[in-house]
Amino acid sequence: MEFLLEINTEEIPASHIHAALIQIEEKLQHELLAVDIRISKFETYGTCRRLIVMGDFEDSQKDKVERVIGPPKSVAYLPDGKPSPAAFGFAKSQRVNVDTLEVVQTDRGEYLGINKISKGKMTRDILIETLPRIIESISFPKMMRWGSNPMRFSRPIKNILCLFGQKRLKFSVAGMDSSDSTTGHKIYFPEKIKVKTLSQYKDALKKRKVIIDPLRRKKMILDQSEKKLASLDALLFEDNLLMEKLCYDVEHPYVFLGEFPQDYLNLPIEVLSTAMKVGQNLFSVVKGRKQLPYFLGVADAFKDTKSLIKNGNARVLKARLEDAKYFWEQDVKTPLKKRSIGLDQIIFQEKLGSYEDKVDRLKKIAAYIAGKLELGNEKNTITETAELCKIDLLTEMVREFPSLQGRIGGLYAKHEGYPQNVWKGIYEHYLPQSLEDASPSSFSGAILSIADKMDSIVGVFGVGEEVSGSKDPLGLRRNAQGVCKIILDKKLNFSFFRLCDKVIAVYGENLEKGKEELKTLCIEFFKNRLQYILEKKGYRYDLVNAALAPGIDNIYFTYLKVKALDSLKDSPQFEPLIHIAKRVNNILRDQPKYKVNSEILFEKEERELYTTFTIIRDNVIPLLVAGNYSQAQKMIFRIRSSINTFFDEVMVMTENKRAKRNRLALLQEISKLLFLIADYSQIVIEG
Repeated sequence: MEFLLEINTEEIPASHIHAALIQIEEKLQHELLAVDIRISKFETYGTCRRLIVMGDFEDSQKDKVERVIGPPKSVAYLPDGKPSPAAFGFAKSQRVNVDTLEVVQTDRGEYLGINKISKGKMTRDILIETLPRIIESISFPKMMRWGSNPMRFSRPIKNILCLFGQKRLKFSVAGMDSSDSTTGHKIYFPEKIKVKTLSQYKDALKKRKVIIDPLRRKKMILDQSEKKLASLDALLFEDNLLMEKLCYDVEHPYVFLGEFPQDYLNLPIEVLSTAMKVGQNLFSVVKGRKQLPYFLGVADAFKDTKSLIKNGNARVLKARLEDAKYFWEQDVKTPLKKRSIGLDQIIFQEKLGSYEDKVDRLKKIAAYIAGKLELGNEKNTITETAELCKIDLLTEMVREFPSLQGRIGGLYAKHEGYPQNVWKGIYEHYLPQSLEDASPSSFSGAILSIADKMDSIVGVFGVGEEVSGSKDPLGLRRNAQGVCKIILDKKLNFSFFRLCDKVIAVYGENLEKGKEELKTLCIEFFKNRLQYILEKKGYRYDLVNAALAPGIDNIYFTYLKVKALDSLKDSPQFEPLIHIAKRVNNILRDQPKYKVNSEILFEKEERELYTTFTIIRDNVIPLLVAGNYSQAQKMIFRIRSSINTFFDEVMVMTENKRAKRNRLALLQEISKLLFLIADYSQIVIEG
């Protein structure tokens, strides 16, 4: 039967809508499936004023058959075969005629029994009981109360429409009764509309300028934008976050194209696009990568016949661009190095000092990474880049537009005539800010980004701060993912463990946690983030676990391990090797360490295994050093037949203690070699 829920509110921030719909979907599906209500269809939609759930649910639980056991047959019947008082008493207790009772065979023998049908509960009744609890439990990053209502929600709730099977579901949420009506667009069609079906609901809202599907709204924005820009042969300056926000900020998108004076085109496109976005949610209009003197906006309307929306935005934007122009002109008057004396007045973190302290650490960490990557000629350049990278925090532009930090510093450095690898390193050192974001294109930006993020992670953990699902100071998980992404994208080959040691050493005695405890904490944190990234790339969880188990000292090589395992998992030799590796591990479990003595390999098969192993080991080690895990894995396949023969012909746990220890030592050496590639015991073999 059709189900419809619409929570109508004052304007909800775009960032709240998606999170709320996920919560409603998860909680409602969980409640229904827990009581065996079949769900044929489930859809969620959202606008700035509505949280919408549509579905098709079974009308009731299935009837349940319950077998009730009564007295033993020997007691239930008299010698003449007639029911005894015990049988009549059981029938009466179950409210049935004694003739309907039957003999049931149980583990304890024959008993009198009856199959009782328990009527399934109506879905309507389950929803009436469940929905108020679900609605009241929805949480948001920021919540509010309104009037005397004790309920907390993102914004005040104005109406709750709820239908099931074309009839209103009657319940209350914080004193508000559900209804069978909704309203159209707040500005144009505020009157109430009664609805009974999903199709009627969709049609009624569409006629009244409400498009409930955000994907449909996005298509309308893109289609209208294309038409508006066709005569200019121009495009929107790509901004996926702004597009997503606008899709949820409106119920009926109307795209308008406006102009601004060409005088402002002297400003960088980064400044222009940010000034348009912040506060006004406007898109830049570009041709190639060059800004044109136009902007494009999206209003919650369906017409602007007098151009009031367009002209109003143009007036406000002109004032904002005038401010941006003033900030630029004032900022470039003071060279970056001269401005840097103020960094000691900006606190990075209460226990970790100022940004001047952070810059001093970044110079050392970045220089260390450059040295490990053998970028000798770049070392001085990277140190200079680190010295300049935080100075833009003191500029008027960043005070007005904080999202420009890093980028505007790079642009000011470019304006001052610094080399490309310096200004671009500053420009890119906050990248990437998500897994979808691009890594820095320059090596200076990549190295400085790793140094900056590692400094924050080690420092914050070092002073005892913790990261949880709801608490992540300075975005440490995002920073760790950024470090891993840069290493993978740039194919950087260096010791992550030693980098941790270096960062901890740079902090000196300023951290509360001990060095080893802090290092272990950081490694485990990065291991979890790397696992998340690799699984998000589509690699099987067991292959990821197998590659991570030996450690993540070389993050890029860990990725190569997973890639090799994934590429070879369908090989006919892969599964037999896994079985052999697991058998070796089982034999070695709880055994002390022994050392191989080739002089006491008595049996032919163990000598052959030792010879094969040493040849393979000598060939595999150089491949592992070079990161060629795919070829190393193929080489390892060759040991399988020798191990099989060894197990078939040689008794490992022999009574001869010398031979036993030597054979265990040989298996330990083989296991150690295998572990350099992966922990094969983590790999799941179907069946």
